[in-house]
Amino acid sequence: MPHPLSALLTRLGRFELPLLVLPGVAALALWGFVALADEILEGETGDVDRRLLLSLRNPLDLSDPLGPLWLEEMMRDVTAFGGTGPLAFITAACILYLLLRRRRRSALFLFAAIAGGQLMSTLLKAGFERPRPDLVPHGMTVYTASFPSGHAMMTAIVYLTLAALLARSESRKRLKAFLLLLAVCVTLLVGVSRVYLGVHWPSDVLGGWMIGSAWAAGCWSLVALLQRRGDVEGEPAADSDT
Repeated sequence: MPHPLSALLTRLGRFELPLLVLPGVAALALWGFVALADEILEGETGDVDRRLLLSLRNPLDLSDPLGPLWLEEMMRDVTAFGGTGPLAFITAACILYLLLRRRRRSALFLFAAIAGGQLMSTLLKAGFERPRPDLVPHGMTVYTASFPSGHAMMTAIVYLTLAALLARSESRKRLKAFLLLLAVCVTLLVGVSRVYLGVHWPSDVLGGWMIGSAWAAGCWSLVALLQRRGDVEGEPAADSDT
């Protein structure tokens, strides 16, 4: 008679990690976003937002971010990774890559996931209509409302969704881990750059990370389910990891 623990592990082995963990991650991130949005609407985050934003500025000259000039210029470069143009270019390039690999349904799923995320970002900004920070001069031109940060949200949606989908197109674990770690690093750096440049409150960025991660985790869960059903191309056969 098999050991109960062995039987449980065998049963769980029939399912993939995304189907076991990521729906919970998506739900937790969504709950965090809703809770944060409620705090913002009640004005509870104002003091912390102001302190964090001002902590990145020269107290004698609020137009001067902390650090040398090259750091400020680098932050502008980093924040560009979350701009509409670069994100559209990267998305199109990855869709073309999937098409060249004859993964047409994966390419269609990627387009739908990112286009849906962009629509959600636009609707959320229009719904909250939170003003941009006015404590410090902005380090670049802005056009939309403040919450949630579109750059933080869309970098989470685009890079995490791309990493998840491309990782599932790879058989080697090292490449899977590299793609996911790279996506997380870019997402974090872009969010930090928005606060450093004074164009977002820290809570805007946190909210963008939360809702963007929730969307990406939901998309990852869905693509794993679709691949198990054969509706989206599955992972390739295992290759050598050397």
